Amino acid sequence: MTDTTQDSRLDSGVAGSVEPLLNARNVHKSFGGVEVLKGISLTVDAGQVMCLLGPSGSGKSTFLRCINHLERIDGGRISVSGELVGYAQRQNRIFEMNRREVARQRRGIGMVFQRFNLFPHMTALENITVAPIGVRKLPKEGAIARGKELLDRVGLADLAQSYPAQLSGGQQQRVAIARALAMDPKLLLFDEPTSALDPELVGEVLDVMRGLAADGMTMIVVTHEIGFARGAADQVVFMDAGVVVESGPPSQVLDNPQNARTKSFLDSVM
Repeated sequence: MTDTTQDSRLDSGVAGSVEPLLNARNVHKSFGGVEVLKGISLTVDAGQVMCLLGPSGSGKSTFLRCINHLERIDGGRISVSGELVGYAQRQNRIFEMNRREVARQRRGIGMVFQRFNLFPHMTALENITVAPIGVRKLPKEGAIARGKELLDRVGLADLAQSYPAQLSGGQQQRVAIARALAMDPKLLLFDEPTSALDPELVGEVLDVMRGLAADGMTMIVVTHEIGFARGAADQVVFMDAGVVVESGPPSQVLDNPQNARTKSFLDSVM
């Protein structure tokens, strides 16, 4: 990671200013000599929803994975709630955290993947409670009660004892969302959460996400669902070839894009 001598605070430099919940500055990431992220700088305030749009290979999912240090960045900085993600600064030098420290950070950053990633040998309720019990050391009774509340929240209260193979793709994704919420994250990341679903199941997942947005959950969503972005996002960011091409409120980026590349992409998906 580069940039080892600058101050670790990523505020605006204005006295009394409120620091964004997520602050990414000049983030770079390469794979095998191919630069996938070429200096991404983005901020998300607490309670905001950001939707990341762009063609395949634009770097959206890679950036998402960098936010919780599933991918190690090669340059720049990412902080959540003012704390560097994956790194610590000591005497003007940056050091990568050990696995235990990174795992501690990830407790506050939930992630919902494309393919659900549920444990097939566990019921829906067990999938939701395993991390709170094993990682957060919550009492089993309390974790189960909380798990049932979350299943009710995502519309699956009657399927607590069902196994993933007994659930539709949309139901599995809703369990995955409940599982992420069970850790009480301050930030929730969604990596194309509806891309693996049959079209008729997409709506039930998006409805849950709209509810979370209405409740003030801070979310970053990689998606091609333009309707969701228009209705739920505070910020829409269009990425291409590892850079932010255009960003702003949905009314600006989706309805009145200023960049020709943004216009071309939206014409192809809308």
